[in-house]
Amino acid sequence: MIEKKMINLHPEFLTKNGQKEFAVIPYEEFVKLQELLEDLQDLQDLRESKEEYKDQPNVPFEEVKKMFDLP
Repeated sequence: MIEKKMINLHPEFLTKNGQKEFAVIPYEEFVKLQELLEDLQDLQDLRESKEEYKDQPNVPFEEVKKMFDLP
């Protein structure tokens, strides 16, 4: 089962001329948000790679292990 990574953000807003200009979040939330964005990028890269190589022949993992003499 895939674990959903949800985080609750607690932003503070800085305003200029009565309009929200910046959002400031606690550092811990920033780090978690950055990790989620990296995971999303990895997933996007994986999907693009799978699409690019979808017509290429596949080699079962057991065969690859034999090719490299792995246990």
